[in-house]
Amino acid sequence: MNLSQEQWWEQYQNDTNAVILDVRTEEEVEEKSIPNAINIDIYKGQEFLDELEKLDKNKNYYVYCKAGGRSNQACLLMGQIGFENTFNLLGGITEWEGPVNE
Repeated sequence: MNLSQEQWWEQYQNDTNAVILDVRTEEEVEEKSIPNAINIDIYKGQEFLDELEKLDKNKNYYVYCKAGGRSNQACLLMGQIGFENTFNLLGGITEWEGPVNE
């Protein structure tokens, strides 16, 4: 499900079962990231899927990337392997105005 910046952050803050997932590269994460996010790089292909399989599928995943494309793809992939609740951050970290690690 695609959520606007405001919806995504508000819903995350009120979700006791939430996990933030950053699907960008390590280099991108080092530049700027959302606090408490898990990083699994979608460009790693099979390794990305292997890492997803280690996650708890009963949690709610708030997924982001740079602009929203990779995270949308990640949400679709996660849905195919059994994750029920994934939320894509529209606009990605490029449009993010919430807290960051820099």
